[in-house]
Amino acid sequence: MTGKITLSDLADIDVEVLKGVGEKRKESLAEYGITNVLELLMNYPRKWVDRTNEARVSDLVVGQEALVIVEVRKVSKFTTKNRRTVVTIQVGDDSGRLTAVFFNQPWRERQLKVGTQISMFGKPDLFRGVLQMSNPLIDLIGDRTGRIVPIYPQSEKVQVSTWELATWVESALERCRERGISDPVPADLINKLELVDRTAALWAIHFPETIVAKQNARRRLAFDELLRVQVVLVGRKRAFELDNTGIRHLVNGKLQQRFVAAIPFALTGAQQRVIAEVDKDLASPHPMHRLLQGDVGSGKTVVAVSAMLAAVQGGHQGALMAPTEVLAEQHFNGVRKLLEGLLVPDANNLFGDRQLRVELLTSRVTSERRRELLRDLA
Repeated sequence: MTGKITLSDLADIDVEVLKGVGEKRKESLAEYGITNVLELLMNYPRKWVDRTNEARVSDLVVGQEALVIVEVRKVSKFTTKNRRTVVTIQVGDDSGRLTAVFFNQPWRERQLKVGTQISMFGKPDLFRGVLQMSNPLIDLIGDRTGRIVPIYPQSEKVQVSTWELATWVESALERCRERGISDPVPADLINKLELVDRTAALWAIHFPETIVAKQNARRRLAFDELLRVQVVLVGRKRAFELDNTGIRHLVNGKLQQRFVAAIPFALTGAQQRVIAEVDKDLASPHPMHRLLQGDVGSGKTVVAVSAMLAAVQGGHQGALMAPTEVLAEQHFNGVRKLLEGLLVPDANNLFGDRQLRVELLTSRVTSERRRELLRDLA
């Protein structure tokens, strides 16, 4: 095969192609939620151990939490009279040794084999003159080297070690190296947004050389996830537009123009641009679906009022919904002030026009008043 490897290609590759994944490990990985290479690569570490920040056993201070990288040297288990299981392990490094005790965690005996390298985080204390940690946080790192070691999510039920996962991830990435992994984001956009490419991001999220490299990888992979969501939403929007017909509104008419001319401030460039985009949608025969986002005080209400006036100008009504009564009342007062003095055509009026009507409907409006408002607005 030629060309770069896509995520779809990776999803079609079974994990059994990787060295060390036999039938038994394949079943374990399936229970873990991994059946193909894509799922393996997308199973990011839950944390990373920076070995430059680890303490030596001889540096531990009673009562102060610390992280140590140690080797398991002895494992024992016994059951107390009240049937509590206690697993005790002796660990150490080249500077000293300590004991870790686990209560009611019998599976630790199977997990912690003699000779295993582990990271251990906890608060040491003295028990009968021996340095000890009770129920420390444990992660198996095997014999992996490097300054920063990935730690993958672990499961008591599924015994797949973090170093096995790291080994398989590294093997998968190495096998992708020759053809390379496809990147849908154009190079100029990657440079503009100061992102790393997809291949570099996958290497750095699993095996970062520095903390900064890991952070850059997370930023790029988060971008990819948001991009996928956006593509799906745009696709749904396009499909919805094709399948549904809305009202083609008359935009940029006299009512909108008088409104813009009457407000006591000039529209910002962003407001003018967004109003033009909204008007373009309203003028089309398809329903509009937009998210208007901006900081508090950036002028979103003016844009919303302009859109509602386009509906009013065509003989329709505009409604602005708010999630709370307090916010609804704030919008009501603000919109009414913005539209103060704005007239709309009315053939039943002696002068041919009338003040634009703005009303507030909330759960606190009485039934009689609600019926009256709805009748008048109809």
